[in-house]
Amino acid sequence: MIFSTHPLHPAVMTDLRRLGALVIASEPSPEAIVRESAGASVIVVRAPIPPEIFAREKSLKAAVRHGAGLDMIPVEVATQAGVLVANVPGVNAPTVAEHCIWSSLALLRRYPAVSADLRSNGWATARAHSDHGRELSGRTLGIVGMGNVGNALFRIAHHGFGMKVLAVTSRPDVLPHGAEAVDLNDMLARSNVVVLCCPLNDKTRGMIGAGQLALMQPGAILVNVARGPVVDETALIDALSNGAIGGAALDVFDRQPLPADHPFLSMRNVILTPHMAGITEESMLRMGQGVVEETRRILNGEKPLNFCNPDVWETYQARFAR
Repeated sequence: MIFSTHPLHPAVMTDLRRLGALVIASEPSPEAIVRESAGASVIVVRAPIPPEIFAREKSLKAAVRHGAGLDMIPVEVATQAGVLVANVPGVNAPTVAEHCIWSSLALLRRYPAVSADLRSNGWATARAHSDHGRELSGRTLGIVGMGNVGNALFRIAHHGFGMKVLAVTSRPDVLPHGAEAVDLNDMLARSNVVVLCCPLNDKTRGMIGAGQLALMQPGAILVNVARGPVVDETALIDALSNGAIGGAALDVFDRQPLPADHPFLSMRNVILTPHMAGITEESMLRMGQGVVEETRRILNGEKPLNFCNPDVWETYQARFAR
C-alpha cells in the first residue's frame, strides 16, 4: 500500500495506483497520519511524519518527499528503522523563484495597501500609493542559500531585471557568473530585497533576529520561502511595526496554519501566503512524477535516484531479505 499525506496531481495518483493500492490521508494531521498509514510500504510526504510510524510499520520501505526539504521526515529515526528516504529536489525551483519575484514586485508597488484602499476607501486614496511605489529593476538582491531555488532566482533577477545579486552560501566556488559571495551582515546592509531560501538546520534556525534586521535598509523588504524558524517572528513583527524595514513577503511561519489572531494578518506592509510558493499545477505534476519514479524504483528493489540516507542500504536489504 502507498500512503500519501495529501491528495496529489490527478495524473500522479493514477500512476501510483498502477504501482499499488493508494490511500490518501483524510486530513494531514499527526493523528490521521499515524492511524491511516498502517500497512504502508511507501509514504508520500507532504506533511510532518510522526517518528513512531517508522518503528511500527514492519513493511515500510520508504518515505518519499513530495519536494525537496527533509524537515518533515525524521531522517535519523527512519535510518535507525531501516527505511529509505528519498526526495525530488529542484523541480519546483522555478516556481519558488517566480513567487519571490512576484511578491517582491507587489511589495515594492505597495499592492496590499493599494488593494485594500481601492476596495474600502476609493480610487483616489488607492492611487496615491503609486507616488511611493518603487521598481525592482536595477536594485540589489541578497539571497541566502544558493541551491536550486537560489540559482533559479539569480537567473530571473540578474538577467531579467538587471539586479546586482549578493549571495550568502557555503559554496562560493560554484556561484554563477555575476553573483557576488558575501557574508550575511554585509548582504543585509547592502540589499534592497533579501530572500531566504536556505534549508532549516542548526545553523540557520533563528538566523534572522533583531540584530540582523537592524542591519537592513529602512525601505528593504524580506522574503522568506525557507522555513518559518529561520526568522525570529517577534523581532520581525517589531521591525515591520516600527518601520525599520519596508515590508515582508512570508510563505512560511513558526506555526502552520497561521493562527487567526496573528499580528501579521493586520499588517499592510506584509504579503502572506499559506506555504504555497512552490505549488502550481505545473510544479505539482513535476514533483508527483518524480515521486512516481522513485516509488517505482523502490518497489522494484532498486536504490532511489535521490537517496537521502544511503547509509541505511545494508540494513534495509537485511530487513527485506528473502
